[in-house]
Amino acid sequence: MKFGTRILAQADRLASFSEDEGRLTRTYLTPRHREAGEQIAVWMREAGMEAGFDALGNVVGRYAGDRPDAPAVATGSHMDTVVDAGRYDGIFGILTAIACVRDLHARGRRLPFAFEVVAFCDEEGVRFGVTLIGSRALAGRFEPSMLEARDRDGVTLRDALIAFGGDPDVIPSLQRKGLAAFVESHIEQGPVLLDEGLPVGVVTSIAGAGRARARVTGMAGHAGTVPMPGRRDALTAASEMALAVESLCGSRPQELVGTVGKFAVAGGGAVNVIPGSVEFTVDLRSGEDTVRRRAMADLESHLHEIARRRGVTLAWEPFFEMKAMPCDAGLQSALASSIAAHGVKVRHLPSGAGHDAMELAHIAPMAMLFVRCGAGGISHNPLETMTAEDAEIATSVLLHFLENFRP
Repeated sequence: MKFGTRILAQADRLASFSEDEGRLTRTYLTPRHREAGEQIAVWMREAGMEAGFDALGNVVGRYAGDRPDAPAVATGSHMDTVVDAGRYDGIFGILTAIACVRDLHARGRRLPFAFEVVAFCDEEGVRFGVTLIGSRALAGRFEPSMLEARDRDGVTLRDALIAFGGDPDVIPSLQRKGLAAFVESHIEQGPVLLDEGLPVGVVTSIAGAGRARARVTGMAGHAGTVPMPGRRDALTAASEMALAVESLCGSRPQELVGTVGKFAVAGGGAVNVIPGSVEFTVDLRSGEDTVRRRAMADLESHLHEIARRRGVTLAWEPFFEMKAMPCDAGLQSALASSIAAHGVKVRHLPSGAGHDAMELAHIAPMAMLFVRCGAGGISHNPLETMTAEDAEIATSVLLHFLENFRP
């Protein structure tokens, strides 16, 4: 096997750089971030690239093109993780690209473009609550206010970056200009390819997302003395609202997904007290922004109706929106041709998760190659898995794409 076994062994090695004993957690600007980045840079250099950390903590490898004035094509994914993560989310997209360069360099092959491989420093946003940090910088969309974000210990991103050896003043210069394309390989993080028996697929678009915080306020009371008909129970009202999210999205499963990810009774609640205040979050996603926005508006209206009927109040605060990002049609076609060249049926599918690629799409044509997950397609979980055979096919497809792409 040319690629797959090495890639999985490298993923195992990177999984050892973890902040938590017995589970994989690697967040931005920590010692484990540095260790993982240094290891990735070593592999990049061994493969034939110039490589190192940039001013924000991304690790960037560059494989020169066949002429000094060649345009650039970029790929890569993120090296940070969620808490208690799987070992292939993000990391596979870095390792598969390094494997391609290793093969090209061993054959003395240069491409008609410079090829950049980026291990993005922070996509998940676990430490500072700001997502897609590394890719936003390369897209020229890093906002200075992000530097003031704080982690749970009160450390600002600015101070952590300086301590890491980065330079906040250099961030604006990280923007890529004249990039011919950005193509990201990533595990699917879902079951579609697995259920259809396919190792890879072509992504059509990256779903947009809208998020809101909800606070339901009723009336706290004694659990034994307030009659049931007179209660203004914030928890039961909020529970009905959460089910309304499920019902709305369940009625339109092909175009909408929704999640209540946080749900908390004020003060932690008490066993003998009717809850007086509950907070929860809503996350709606769709490949069509108009569908998502209409659904969010309909949901807000319905939740207010529930609140009125139950005698509670609802405070609704939208706090995040990320637009859907379609993949470039020409790059989709090129990836499809590379898949077909390997005798694999071409499957087009959307991505429900956000990726670094959606930021780079602001400055260059963008596409994504999805790779099959095992274990029911589970991700963001230590059960996340993939096979060496699928890593082999996906890397061969990416290499075929690179060798046949002409900017």
